[in-house]
Amino acid sequence: MKRITILGSTGSIGRSALEVVSKHSDGFKVVGLTAKGSVDVLLRQIREFKPEAVAVYDRTAAKELRKHTRVPVFDGEDGVCRVASHESSDFVLSAIVGFAGLLPTLSAIRAGKTVGLANKESLVVAGEMVMGEARKKKVRILPVDSEHSAVFQCLEGRGASALKRIILTASGGPFLGKGRRELADVSPEDALKHPNWSMGRKITVDSATLMNKGFEVMEAHHLFGIGPGSIDVLIHPQSILHCIVEFTDGSSIAHLSVPDMKAPIAYALSYPERLNGVIPRLDLSKVGTLTFKPPDLEGFPCLSYAYEALKEGGTVPAVLNAANETAVEAFLAGEAGFNDIPAIIKETMDSHVKSGIDGIESVKEADRWARKKAGEVIRRIGGGKKR
Repeated sequence: MKRITILGSTGSIGRSALEVVSKHSDGFKVVGLTAKGSVDVLLRQIREFKPEAVAVYDRTAAKELRKHTRVPVFDGEDGVCRVASHESSDFVLSAIVGFAGLLPTLSAIRAGKTVGLANKESLVVAGEMVMGEARKKKVRILPVDSEHSAVFQCLEGRGASALKRIILTASGGPFLGKGRRELADVSPEDALKHPNWSMGRKITVDSATLMNKGFEVMEAHHLFGIGPGSIDVLIHPQSILHCIVEFTDGSSIAHLSVPDMKAPIAYALSYPERLNGVIPRLDLSKVGTLTFKPPDLEGFPCLSYAYEALKEGGTVPAVLNAANETAVEAFLAGEAGFNDIPAIIKETMDSHVKSGIDGIESVKEADRWARKKAGEVIRRIGGGKKR
């Protein structure tokens, strides 16, 4: 029986993972859960899965949770990291959203745990550090993003020397085909209406701006050791084909499935085995036509900013991520427009003086600087007024 910890258990990935565990309870034991502050949801999970320890990032929420359970409840970032490195866990699913997932992910790696990585920001802001720690500890990182899981599965048993190119697909989100003028007045509610995937609010907006796909390009670079010039993106509105891996002989292998995150989650949880009946089978006769086209980088420039940050390296990726998180928060709060998101990111990146990364503190400092700068840009662009 595999003993697992889920970081971010109350989010969309965490809840989907627990659905998989519930249906295959003979193979898994939940020993740790963490959340940002959703006490009611976490309490229900504790009662159902009976973990050995939990952590809540919000200390006030943790205090409230302790009133309702005898399970040890840790709090703050240190508490989340403590549960991430819980001694009796074999596997840690890192599903915390954003920069907040970096230190818990590193804690799990340094404790020698196999990591199922859904927190792409860990590799975006500190990819070399994270992968270096994994190599040092001889820890396997299993990708949980649907596209990276697909690449991982296509590459199994094949040497890296045979790999020529990776093509990641993007649905295009709810605004596919719209120009910048049409995007000027879209609301957060419009941006959260993803046509194919059910995801959290932040990642759904990232999908709409194509920043999520930019992050996935950066993630693929670190996971698979391939240069940014060999990672391409195609818009594929049906979200059926998740990646194409091209080899040096000119042949390619593609990965297809219905769009359901439980598939890559289950594969990471059960690797190297596969669980039965995780998602509906794919019937291509009912799907019909699959279409592909290049991304519109003029209307959706965030993807190009991710390539730029990856090529620049150093602290620039951390600045990109922090500026994006800040801009998306402002958009969701009605304090910035949809088209302001790339403008905020670009100005923040252009204002940054790049430096090298010599440890976690340099990453955290770049993150702090970028959030402050992006906030200044938001106040100037949007005036801090509700839209």
